[in-house]
Amino acid sequence: MSVKHLSVREARKVQVEDGYTYVDVRSVPEYESGHPEGAHNVPLLHRNEEIRQMQPNPDFLAVMKVNYPTDAKLLIGCQVGGRSSRAAQLLVEAGYETVANVRGGFGGHRDPATGQVIDEGWASADLPVETVGSDDVGYTALHGKANTSTD
Repeated sequence: MSVKHLSVREARKVQVEDGYTYVDVRSVPEYESGHPEGAHNVPLLHRNEEIRQMQPNPDFLAVMKVNYPTDAKLLIGCQVGGRSSRAAQLLVEAGYETVANVRGGFGGHRDPATGQVIDEGWASADLPVETVGSDDVGYTALHGKANTSTD
């Protein structure tokens, strides 16, 4: 099975019409600064403040498996599309059946040389954005379910 790639407008359409769950794989601070309406947060990477770099979240797959069955319809998004593409591939390799990478992510993808928009971002497409989500879909809650089920 392969990863589908959808534009932000296509992603919003399947989120609303087909019940897809948008999983934002950006870090917690990125998610909290603004995310697609209804998005859940399971970071692929965390910022390590000691070395001031992003490092892999060792619990990513465990948290996903506890919170989303392998037959869940998932939209995977990040800031521009790189992390989400990797996360979507990991999920497919873990047995998830319906996974779509959101091209352009939240902020949009631009050509580094020309600045030309390659993939429109969620925010720039004027799609619904929120800074406060439901407490049960933030990373702390989702990670807590993973900890609870493995104790």
